[in-house]
Amino acid sequence: MRRIFPAEALALTLLVAGCNANRAPPVVELAPLTTPAYVRVTPAESHLPQSGGCAGDIAQFRAVQDNDLATGHIEKGVYGQIQGELAEADQACGQGDTLRAKGLLRATKTRHGYPEG
Repeated sequence: MRRIFPAEALALTLLVAGCNANRAPPVVELAPLTTPAYVRVTPAESHLPQSGGCAGDIAQFRAVQDNDLATGHIEKGVYGQIQGELAEADQACGQGDTLRAKGLLRATKTRHGYPEG
């Protein structure tokens, strides 16, 4: 068996590498972008209630929840839990305890990952 020396190994490597040097790189064609940058999931005819006061803020968040349920962004069980928490905030608001109602709403939003604002 013949032994290959380092210089021969280097020459053999360069020779083999040179075999591929004249090949053109493969051409990759990308499909044209046919989808828009965003996809609207909220129906165009929907509207968000006006915010303001505890009743308006709760109604607005409830509308967001209804939309999230309709578009599949929230599970029915979580939706039910949030509606129960909003009922407590509604009750506090109806009794004139605006501060408590807004606190309950803020806690619900935080607990379920919705931004405050």
